[in-house]
Amino acid sequence: MMAVSCLTRALRSLALSQPALLSSQVVAQTKLGTVLPSSFGQFRGFLTTASLEQNRTYWKQMEKYTTRPIGIKKRGGRDHTGKIRTHGIGGGHKQKYRCIDFQRLRYEEGNDGRPFEEKVVEVRYDPCRSADIALVAGGNRKRWIIATENMQVGDIIKSSGVIGRMAVSANEGDAYPLGALPVGTLVNNLEVQPGKGSEYIRAAGTSGVLLRKINGTAIVQLPSKQQVQVLDTCTVTVGRVSNPDHNKQIIGKAGRNRWLGKRPSSGKWHRKGGWAGRKIKPLPPMKSYVNLPSIAAK
Repeated sequence: MMAVSCLTRALRSLALSQPALLSSQVVAQTKLGTVLPSSFGQFRGFLTTASLEQNRTYWKQMEKYTTRPIGIKKRGGRDHTGKIRTHGIGGGHKQKYRCIDFQRLRYEEGNDGRPFEEKVVEVRYDPCRSADIALVAGGNRKRWIIATENMQVGDIIKSSGVIGRMAVSANEGDAYPLGALPVGTLVNNLEVQPGKGSEYIRAAGTSGVLLRKINGTAIVQLPSKQQVQVLDTCTVTVGRVSNPDHNKQIIGKAGRNRWLGKRPSSGKWHRKGGWAGRKIKPLPPMKSYVNLPSIAAK
């Protein structure tokens, strides 16, 4: 019986390795213009034989924005070649992706410089991120955005790109340039380049602080206490990101981590080295996203 089982495993491995060899032959024959045999269709192809363009997910190739949920495929931490690039990822419950519009200044044209108003239609949980998301409607369209802490259905939020002489008194959820807000405002969804879309302070319960404004630039303190310098025309959202109790969730069992797509780590005990324990470290230097010579020339 043992010999039969060993022979069965060997034949199975040989059958699985055959398509990968044939795929390289197919590419060579296709380039030469030869005709494929009719028996080739019975073999099963591998993800590792496909190119990067063929393995891109559909929603990343979309050009038109949509608010409907889009199905995504699990990759298990693997890249287009099938090799594991990020360990600890696997399985997980099926999820659908909702496209978030991180550019709050995409307001309707012909608004005469007034803030563009939108109404919150829905606030819901998003399986692909830690924060809640909100469906807002204004003008002739709808879009998903990152919800703030106290955002509720029926609220009216404003988006403006105008920097006036006086600082505005913005409400939570409103989007303004950094130069239009007073110093000390709690902000989130920070842009580092005007019009590119928010890149910082998007996780659940996080917020930054507008520290000061200097010569057309603004300095913002991130949740990590690091300071970044950006142009004052970069857009931010006023307030704190929703779902502040995200880090207090109790997993309770190993199966819930598998639902989230997290594979178990090694149960081996590791001795703590010199890295363990509290340390008093200086704050990191300020990171600047501003081209200072161009500003000085202006």
